[in-house]
Amino acid sequence: MQNSFGSKFRFTTFGESHGKALGVIVDGVPAGLKINEDFIQSEMDRRKPGKSKFETSRKEGDKVEILSGVFNNITTGTPISMIIFNENQKSKDYSNVKDLFRPGHADFTYFHKYGIRDYRGGGRSSARETACRVAAGAIAKLMLDQLGIEVQSGICEIDGIKSETINFEDSKNSTIFALDKTIEPLQKKAVENALESHDSVGGVVFVKASNVPAGLGEPMYHKLDGQIANAMMGLNAVKAVEIGDGIDASRSKGSINNDQITSQGFKTNHSGGILGGISNGDDIITKVYFKPTPSIFIEQQTVDTNNNDQTYFLKGRHDPCVAIRGSVVCESMMALILADMVLLNMSSKMDNIKKVYKK
Repeated sequence: MQNSFGSKFRFTTFGESHGKALGVIVDGVPAGLKINEDFIQSEMDRRKPGKSKFETSRKEGDKVEILSGVFNNITTGTPISMIIFNENQKSKDYSNVKDLFRPGHADFTYFHKYGIRDYRGGGRSSARETACRVAAGAIAKLMLDQLGIEVQSGICEIDGIKSETINFEDSKNSTIFALDKTIEPLQKKAVENALESHDSVGGVVFVKASNVPAGLGEPMYHKLDGQIANAMMGLNAVKAVEIGDGIDASRSKGSINNDQITSQGFKTNHSGGILGGISNGDDIITKVYFKPTPSIFIEQQTVDTNNNDQTYFLKGRHDPCVAIRGSVVCESMMALILADMVLLNMSSKMDNIKKVYKK
């Protein structure tokens, strides 16, 4: 099982939804980076469950404890390990699915791949694992901040209800991270309607990275947009990713889609800040599409581990729209990718190396 992501700035996660703890090891962080534990915790608090009726009612503090790699709040250049203890498991809620496969979940595929599965909340396949990615992403953000690179995210669509504007200040002040406060009430109502009907809805996360220098990305087989797609598609419930105009680019013409260049920069940004797999210095724009949460409180058909037809009714606590908390996770993954690409780019030309090693 592949549990690591990144090349130079690399992280590995461990733990299960209903296990004792989750954890992450971040390797490749340069020595001398100042670590702000309050910031790391604030990132965790943005993702943690149980903050509002629009999220699962599972209550987790998601307190991060740094075990290694930091001395006097400064990175030492050695692996940074962090642990997050689970505090509010209710494993008995899953006793009725011990031998059943939940529709829309990874139960079926995990069992057929490994011949065994942790049925308590999906075990390793649970979105709870993304807490580790947010902790690692906070380290990446602290590094990017030193370079002036900023990553922001928010919800631009829920249940087909699209934001008309993109305002990250609105997102910061929203319980659902909505990017348009005028549309937010409609999006909230869609989630409430899903809750009332024991159903769920999907959503779209908008991610923007600003002040990214030109030159990040490793062609041919480690392109920046390729790694963004890889990272985002690797998140629970994500079914599609767009860079820049994305699908709309296929409906455009070259005369429109080309971002013409002037001495002041690009006139447009249809490419989403990436050309040939390399950043062009413009904002990196990504949309990440989440399917409706598969955990719904409606009777469904399924089979058991012996392939017998069964009916299934869900118990437990679940997000009615997984995209909402997924917003913070997408933002963290973008930061992790950019931190990795920054370190990879250090060896792209002699001038970069001379800046470090010049006597």
